[in-house]
Amino acid sequence: MSLLALTVVLATPIFVVLSSVFFPAGDIWTHLLDTVLLRYVRNSFALMVGVSVGVLALGILPAWLVTAYRFPGSKLFEWALLLPLAIPAYIIAYTYTGMLDVAGPLQYWLRDIFGWRYGDYWFPEIRSLGGAIAMFSLVFYPYVYLLARAAFAEQSGSVVEVARSLGCSQRSAFLQVALPLARPAIVVGLSITLMETLADYGTVQYFGISTFTTGIYRTWNGLGSSVAAAQLASLLLSFVFVLVLIEAWSRKQSRFYNTGARARPNSSQPLHGRSLFLAYLACGLPVLLGFIVPFLQLLYWASLTFDSIMSSDFLGYLFNSVALAATTAFIALALALFIAYGRRLFPSRLAQVSSRVLGLGYALPGTVVAIGVLVPFAFLDNKVSAFMVARFDYNTGLLLSGTVFILVFAYLVRFLPIALNTVDAGLAKVRPSMDEAGRSMGLSPLQMMRRVHVPIMRGSLATALLLVFVDVLKELPATLLLRPFNFNTLAIRTFELANEERLADAAGPALAIVLASLIPVILLSRSLRQPSNTLSKKASQSASSAKAD
Repeated sequence: MSLLALTVVLATPIFVVLSSVFFPAGDIWTHLLDTVLLRYVRNSFALMVGVSVGVLALGILPAWLVTAYRFPGSKLFEWALLLPLAIPAYIIAYTYTGMLDVAGPLQYWLRDIFGWRYGDYWFPEIRSLGGAIAMFSLVFYPYVYLLARAAFAEQSGSVVEVARSLGCSQRSAFLQVALPLARPAIVVGLSITLMETLADYGTVQYFGISTFTTGIYRTWNGLGSSVAAAQLASLLLSFVFVLVLIEAWSRKQSRFYNTGARARPNSSQPLHGRSLFLAYLACGLPVLLGFIVPFLQLLYWASLTFDSIMSSDFLGYLFNSVALAATTAFIALALALFIAYGRRLFPSRLAQVSSRVLGLGYALPGTVVAIGVLVPFAFLDNKVSAFMVARFDYNTGLLLSGTVFILVFAYLVRFLPIALNTVDAGLAKVRPSMDEAGRSMGLSPLQMMRRVHVPIMRGSLATALLLVFVDVLKELPATLLLRPFNFNTLAIRTFELANEERLADAAGPALAIVLASLIPVILLSRSLRQPSNTLSKKASQSASSAKAD
């Protein structure tokens, strides 16, 4: 019953958003239909299509190259290709805008060298739909790369060799054999990428692109309609559910993998000459553009503004961010341990369904979670206030809305699945025979968890704690909607400074977020060095846990 009650509480935002379609929103929908709704749909769909092409192009080929070929630096690229995950999409958007905009160093250098003036030459506009697609592709391709590489590593080397013996070239063997076998894993990575694209707010808002996330925020703050904002969120939620169904379908195709007992690893082929140069280009360009260039630019800006960065205000933003992230991470870890261990002790259909419902939170964009959380808490606050006025002639005001409590609750709805998946993976390593041995020695379930399971799972628990901590640190849209008045975090401060075009000043808090985000990337890179028979499972669980919001 405790698990059921917890599921109902944490799933309330989803029910609130979905039930909003039954409430009238006045004339606001007429206004949205006549003006911006079609633009929201068109831009969101265009982003999904463009980002799909970008991440597939940047993720699949490097995954195949580092798996099937051997060349100097291939081991380095195995983990370096994950580094762009450490930079949230909104931060890389701010960084490239500072470098490529009209007043940026590149265009300034072109005008200085060739004596041009503004308007004398053509230069691609970074603040555009194409620019947003490029930014998302650079930071989200590691999801496809990670799962595609895991799938390629699992494939039997004999399958490719048989194709070669039948006259297929290495290229044909890749296109006709290896790629189709890896298709389910690639679809999963692509689904995660598209969920992240739909969830983004900072990038599309900064680039001036109207999407569902910006529309929800404008409807809530600009038009002042919580009902219409929730209805827009429910429409966005339908896109997300389609992606979840696609991902579930692709996972059912797991039989497509070759995992027979006689399977053996791929034998890496050496590369030389022109092929080696193309391999360096395919593997090095995503790392260069997705991490090295923006990271060095942030370092340069931070060095220019170091004196102004290290102030009491910055330390306050840092404290708020760390306190929020640490509080949420410890609560999420405790709840995940309670849920996972309870399901192990009392396996039932209800426990499985509850876990699946709780797992939906990670698929929800931050704006959707924020709307789903704020509406019921505001309703509760108003009811309590009305009761106190009627009964005691005392107005309590807003007790929960606009407080840190509601912010932490929203984080738990969104990021509890990360901790739950990680704890589940760690608990699965504990053999059932150890539980039986503990019970035979008279240990209670709580004693078993404290003295047996927790020591064995120490690594998984630490991983879950760090992953939730970093994801909360990076979260922008939910924090922007739910934060208390005059309460700033590193993500919020970065967003505010960037919107004021103070990109160099924004480098300090942005760099702090990036450095903290390197932690889950290091954890993922360590998983790449594990045997291939465990890599796919680890990758599937970890990829969705280390995203850039």
